[in-house]
Amino acid sequence: MKKIAFFVTSLNAGGIENYLLRFLKYSEGEILPIVVCKSNQYGDLLGDYQQIKNIKLLKVGGGFFNIKQFINIYQLLSSDKIHAICDFTGNFAGIPLFIAKLVGVKKRIAFYRGATNRFKEDKIRLYYNSMVKKLVMDNADYILSNSKSALNFFFHDRSVDDKRYQVISNGIDSAKFCEGTGNLRNELSIPDESFVIGHVGRFDNAKNHQTIIQVIKRLSTYDSNIYFVLCGKGVDENLGEIIKESKFGNQVKLLGYRSDVNKVLKTLNAFYFPSLTEGQPNALIEAMVIGLPFVASNINPILETVPYSLHKQLVAPKDVDGAVSKLLDIYQSDNRSRYTCADWAKEKYSAHNCFSLFMEKLK
Repeated sequence: MKKIAFFVTSLNAGGIENYLLRFLKYSEGEILPIVVCKSNQYGDLLGDYQQIKNIKLLKVGGGFFNIKQFINIYQLLSSDKIHAICDFTGNFAGIPLFIAKLVGVKKRIAFYRGATNRFKEDKIRLYYNSMVKKLVMDNADYILSNSKSALNFFFHDRSVDDKRYQVISNGIDSAKFCEGTGNLRNELSIPDESFVIGHVGRFDNAKNHQTIIQVIKRLSTYDSNIYFVLCGKGVDENLGEIIKESKFGNQVKLLGYRSDVNKVLKTLNAFYFPSLTEGQPNALIEAMVIGLPFVASNINPILETVPYSLHKQLVAPKDVDGAVSKLLDIYQSDNRSRYTCADWAKEKYSAHNCFSLFMEKLK
């Protein structure tokens, strides 16, 4: 089996880390994966990654520009007979790809998973960013993304004839993800007859929890039988006091990181996802696969993610009135299935189809 090195920032639960974990489960036994954390830490998903057969997990030192990290990467790639490298850190894949080419790694891939820069921009960082981006362009065999929006943001001037640039969607094993009928209503003390709206996402400015709270405030006064479940790393810690001191606190359930996201989603009647920026949102895809009606933001990556027939469910990220109106439409509807697209999502984001495309690039 071929050794393939995957570079990520850490193993903290997020879109990149969950995507890679799913891919490694799908390809288990076909490759010898080496997962390299560039931030010098592992994270929430370490235990899940350790269960992958034949996996090797490494940390190579953190920092914005870390010479020791580059030396560690050189030693790894030059001594371990690596067949392919895939770096999921966008433009910051530049130096690992340069080193990989230098030592003769046959396949070199940069995978862009977001449609914006993920650092505080200043002149020095932007200059460094442009330099490592050039290294990506000079040393990558493939430049992949999970959305056209990401490619358009980072490579708006790319040649249409350059076949290295390709979009590969997120994949999900829908049969496995949807199996079982359990939910968390009993655990969370939510009445069976209640209408539950939920969100899944770490506490981060991009996830727009400020608008979510405003929507909750409005809907909680409309009907005391409407409940809200917010799930994601840091959500309980950062929103706990705000919810506790509010008048609607008894209608809101805050969960931190959960490994049983499918049970969280099966607790809901509707999904609300007002992100300010995304790559291709795993959480929204999971909600669609489960069969939930949804309201989401109308940013380009989400417009790509949902079927055209449900673009009417998308509103501006900070449009509280629009979100409240559409969520109430779902609540009051006697045919909520018209707001769902489970069959479409299962086919569009089939693990076999999407992961097979990725595997082809690595071999």
